Amino acid sequence: MDVLVIGAGVVGLAIARALSQRGHAVIVAETTGGIGNGISSRNSEVVHGGMYYPKGSLKARHCVAGRRMLYAFCESHGVPFRKCGKLIVATNEREEAKIAGIYQQGLTNGVEGLVMLNAREVQALEPALACSAAILSTETGIVDTHALMVALQGDLEAAGGVVAFNAPLEQVSRRGSGWDVHIGGAEPATLSFDALVNAAGLGAQALARAVDAYPQERVPPLFLAKGNYFGCAGKPVFSHLIYPAPVDGGLGTHVTLDLAGRLRFGPDVEWVESEDYVVDPHRAESFVASIRRYWPSLPDDVLVPDYSGIRPKLTGPGEPAADFLIDGPQEHGLSGLVQLFGIESPGFTSSLSIAEDVVKRLEA
Repeated sequence: MDVLVIGAGVVGLAIARALSQRGHAVIVAETTGGIGNGISSRNSEVVHGGMYYPKGSLKARHCVAGRRMLYAFCESHGVPFRKCGKLIVATNEREEAKIAGIYQQGLTNGVEGLVMLNAREVQALEPALACSAAILSTETGIVDTHALMVALQGDLEAAGGVVAFNAPLEQVSRRGSGWDVHIGGAEPATLSFDALVNAAGLGAQALARAVDAYPQERVPPLFLAKGNYFGCAGKPVFSHLIYPAPVDGGLGTHVTLDLAGRLRFGPDVEWVESEDYVVDPHRAESFVASIRRYWPSLPDDVLVPDYSGIRPKLTGPGEPAADFLIDGPQEHGLSGLVQLFGIESPGFTSSLSIAEDVVKRLEA
């Protein structure tokens, strides 16, 4: 097949790589001038275990499978990563019940390396941490996001695929069993493809509306959940990632580390109406209150605004979290079209598994 993948984030690159390695002719159309300039460059670089998601959901299946594939890919391609492990902590009885449920969900989902710890056992691992119980996830880690995407792009190009930058997709028309695609930019062109994959992230819904044959009622709503991060001045006091019990819209204000050992906090959840990546310094006050529940000795005035990202959610404030939505020919009836909506966390971890899913849907 001649395939156009829209979006050169980690998911789009993984899908394009998988298709090209199967012998398909693949072009990736990217609106910006580089890879991973959207959601993929603004995440926490965490490789998730897969214990949060309902049994049988796409998130559960792709996170667990994708994590295993991701670590193997990093090993084989020299992508820097570290399995530093994660502690999901409870500070009261209500949170203890919540993390007990997460632990059982993880076992149900087939997540390896989960251990329930009491307060004394946690203290032995992280002396600065205050909690009554915790889950240790030994398979959670961190990875160099950009290096991963460069490696995916390298595999894609080695298999004959290409990435076209500054190439915004403007309209898609059905032609027989294929697609005519008008691409704008400095050199506009209309090209024909056998198959089209929408991996446009925050732009996925707008792109889906530009596909004239696609039923508009199938385009889901888009809610923007901004996640702010704050850096922490001083020497890191934790060696594991530290996550509180989850909150509405996210996994709580947690401690993340990068491969250089730098400590940062976030993301929080700030519902916004449009893309805005400025971090409001005043949000540090709510961060401090949240962090001191599990790190009481957090010094004053050490948090500094860092960066932010936006999650493309399919449900809004107070609503249950939605699963990934992968809408393929088997669902909508149009051959050669796969639309991906709501690929938020754990989309990065899931990317290689999602790619295999998309290939199967197109080749069925």
